[in-house]
This record gives sequence, structure tokens and C-alpha cells, in this order.
Amino acid sequence: QVQLVESGGGLVQPGGSLRLTCAASGSIFGIPPMGWYRQAPGKERELVATFTRGGMTNYADSVKGRFTISRDNAKNTVYLQMNSLKLEDTAVYYCNLNKLGYNYWGQGTQVTVSS
Repeated sequence: QVQLVESGGGLVQPGGSLRLTCAASGSIFGIPPMGWYRQAPGKERELVATFTRGGMTNYADSVKGRFTISRDNAKNTVYLQMNSLKLEDTAVYYCNLNKLGYNYWGQGTQVTVSS
């Protein structure tokens, strides 16, 4: 079993910044793919930024140049630095970890961008 706990969401004005943190615990071996997804009201869950199995990063076009994903492998923790936030970034952000083809999800953290 794997547990994912997200933190760092909140309310921010357009142009502001937030940093999300996801701490993974449980039965974790090696450096599994981890990343962030988000789901806005009435929309499907979408990829935001992830680390692939090979350690490469993958970003949604809508966040390139504004968001940065990073990780601390020793702590099994992944971060998402979000800058220049826009109204359309408002969503619940979910941490994801893929272990042997199975996707684990965190409980989600709300990010609201509003003036």
C-alpha cells in the first residue's frame, strides 16, 4: 500500500504563487513515477506535471514556463511550484504515484485563483 498526502493549496490572487507538496509513504521501491494532476469543476482530470519512469519531466502546455515540478527522492516527496497563477488554474490538485502499473492518488488539495 502507498499513501499520498498533499499540502500547500489555498486561495491566491492572479499572478501569485503557491507551492504544493506531496509526501508518499508505505511500500515504495526505487524511484517510481510521480506527478500532479488537476480537476476543475465540470471537467475531467488532467495532467499538470509529472516525472516519468526515466526521470524526465512532462508538463501540460498550459503550465509550461509557469509551473515547476521537483522531487526529493530521499523523502519520497514531490513538489509543484506554481507561479504566475491564472484564474483557469483553479482546480483540485491531486498527487499521483504509479507503482507497477497501478495508480495511487492523494486526497487532493484545492487551489483557488481569484481576485
